[in-house]
Amino acid sequence: MTTGYFGIGIFEPKHETNMGTLWRSASLLGASFIFTIGKRYKRQSTDTNKSWKEIPLYHYQDLEDFYQHLPYSCQLVGIEMDTKSVPVEQFVHPERCVYLLGAEDHGLTKTVLAKCHHLVQLPGETSLNVASAGSIILYDRHLKSTLVPST
Repeated sequence: MTTGYFGIGIFEPKHETNMGTLWRSASLLGASFIFTIGKRYKRQSTDTNKSWKEIPLYHYQDLEDFYQHLPYSCQLVGIEMDTKSVPVEQFVHPERCVYLLGAEDHGLTKTVLAKCHHLVQLPGETSLNVASAGSIILYDRHLKSTLVPST
């Protein structure tokens, strides 16, 4: 993956402090933007790098607002524990995509899951903190994009 772009966001975030941590990880690991759906972000002390200077944060009022702004030819990748999810170890990241995480208390709704082009599951039997899950999927993309195939 030498071209393209990606963003990452949270659907109905439960704790606003997670946004600062996710923003910092997104900035460090090459995301083009971050976003929230359904809840406003407030500046958090967990964004110690002031990532807002590096990449933008978008806020969408609801799912309809978000879907209307999904970039052309961009795939929606849901990060969710689901029977249809591919283990992250086997997932091939799209060149242009948006990663969508659900809040820890309810995850992604069936309506959201139905709109996703891909579903990816992280290791473990229970859900992770949403900022941690986002950081893991971003690191997986980073790692796979920088690996040189062995000959």
